[in-house]
Amino acid sequence: MAPRLPARCWRQLQQPSSSLLVLSQRTPSTSTLHLLPRTTKRGVKYGWSTLPPRHKPRRFNQVTAGLPVPITGPAAALRRRENTTPVRTGVLAVKKGMTAFMGRTGTRIPCTVLQLDQVQIVANKTRQSNGYWAVQVGLGARRAVNVGAPMLGYYEAKGVAPKKHLAEFMVRDESGLLPVGVQLQPDWFHIGQWVDVRSNSRGMGFAGGMKRHGFKGQGKSHGNSLNHRTIGTVGPSQGGGSRVLPGKKMPGRMGNERVTVQNLPVLLIDNDLGIVVVKGCVAGPKNCVVKIQDAVKKPPPPKEFVDSTRQLLDERFPNAEEQLTAARKRHLELKEARRQGRIDEMLAVGVAEAPAQTELAA
Repeated sequence: MAPRLPARCWRQLQQPSSSLLVLSQRTPSTSTLHLLPRTTKRGVKYGWSTLPPRHKPRRFNQVTAGLPVPITGPAAALRRRENTTPVRTGVLAVKKGMTAFMGRTGTRIPCTVLQLDQVQIVANKTRQSNGYWAVQVGLGARRAVNVGAPMLGYYEAKGVAPKKHLAEFMVRDESGLLPVGVQLQPDWFHIGQWVDVRSNSRGMGFAGGMKRHGFKGQGKSHGNSLNHRTIGTVGPSQGGGSRVLPGKKMPGRMGNERVTVQNLPVLLIDNDLGIVVVKGCVAGPKNCVVKIQDAVKKPPPPKEFVDSTRQLLDERFPNAEEQLTAARKRHLELKEARRQGRIDEMLAVGVAEAPAQTELAA
């Protein structure tokens, strides 16, 4: 290690000599010449290295090496998930229970009955505003007294009654968006179609290792007492680190987890009863909310069927866009009336008659 210079040496370097003054006069750009750098630029802390530039990490994935340009960002993420994103939106349903179908050969086929209750389109999420394409769907009905003021204004601006449950379904592109206010019925799917059903499993509460993870348990004899259903030792010793490793299967809360059952065929649809019957079991207790959407691991529904369902919606709700525009306009009028304190007067004379009377008074 080099010896440390005394303080007098530093003072001599900081004071400019006659030769340095001559140099400073020759260079008009700098008034004084500093021999020491103003800020430290060397050392590992500031990224100083003796390796040539070709050994730096930025040499990877360069266009000059014949590799494609690295693609990052939200748009690239949407393109990567394009093939696994359904073309259409899904629906919300209520699990009513299980039953059985008898096949042509006498085979008993277990199935689950799912009921659609006032399923309506509440909002659309766009790539420009939200960063992705999605459809917000509402299920059931809820009393207005049990809904907060912000959500009441949210529903009022769309002309939709308050919903009991809301959920989003991502779609592939803009063609999957639907008009706000239209109602989806069981014929949104067809018999034989593959669907994915997602719901929360039944909550079991706190469960032991045998029930939660299927442990065998311990022996009933040979000196064992009061430890028949316990899991035994949980931490290794010596080489294992004498600690409980992360992820060890132990007793704890069981159930109430989101479970997705994929590739269930549709056996029956009924618009009068509002039910969709799928083959197999669906997680969750009775009256739980489930999501039904086109299967992501199967080919999407035929384009002819998708076009026919969209045309059927347009025929059932021809004035959906006009009703949405009127609802938004009416929402602004009611919002201004609430701000001015005239909402009680409008409710007394009737909401429909209040604007006409206001215009006559003006």
